[in-house]
Amino acid sequence: MVSQEQRRRQLAREKFLRQQQRRTSARRKSRMRNSVIASVLGVIVIGSVALYTTGVLKNDDKANASSDTTPSAAPSPSKAADPCEKPAAGKVEKLSWKKEPAMSIDTSADYTMKLATTCGDIGIALKTAAAPHTVNSFDFLASKGYFDHTKCHRLTTNGIYVLQCGDPTGTGSGGPGYTIPDENLKDKSLKGGVYPAGTIAMANTGQKHTGGSQFFLVYQDSQLPPSYTPFGTVDAAGLKVLKKIAAAGESTGAGDGAPNATVVINKATVTKS
Repeated sequence: MVSQEQRRRQLAREKFLRQQQRRTSARRKSRMRNSVIASVLGVIVIGSVALYTTGVLKNDDKANASSDTTPSAAPSPSKAADPCEKPAAGKVEKLSWKKEPAMSIDTSADYTMKLATTCGDIGIALKTAAAPHTVNSFDFLASKGYFDHTKCHRLTTNGIYVLQCGDPTGTGSGGPGYTIPDENLKDKSLKGGVYPAGTIAMANTGQKHTGGSQFFLVYQDSQLPPSYTPFGTVDAAGLKVLKKIAAAGESTGAGDGAPNATVVINKATVTKS
């Protein structure tokens, strides 16, 4: 027969065991909850990076929609002083053509392009032999004043480092009415999937042979798939101009938006040298 003292001790042990089981169960649930939260955050971060890197240098409305809306949780951008001058007098001409211009350049000759911008001159040695359709198109468009008075509408400062220009509408969706083929995608300068600082290349819609007039200027080595036609190299003075523009930052504070600097191409010229 169990004594009263033995019974009291048995009940105390059972109570202690129940308390331990409840604590163990609570700790297990807490670990599971924290694990789920961490997993969800990981998916959100990975998804955000994937969305950013796949929509980088497109020139259609869908690709630029994300940069038009600032998430409520995004940090407030701190706008730097504008390092550029006021644009020259004049307005953007509304020009469009139904087909790519006929080849008129000498593909065996050297050509250069000068972008006289509000932030300084950007000189570019064009890769005529490697990208003849692209150089011919720029020679044609520049001769028509197509780029004159146009804004560079996009600056990226996180992950990739480029200034995007060449859209008369300033929205990221404009073009000359025709497209040109991709060229020079195996350029020897593109090593390890990197577009080196000083590269000028064509933007596109994400599909093959959809280049138009939009282009991007790389101011710092950028990891990109080799699907954007590299057609020239920026000179040292032009690279300094690009870095000055980049230092002023972009409008969203998230690394992809309109440049804070007032970057306007007052005049674009292509010259046979």
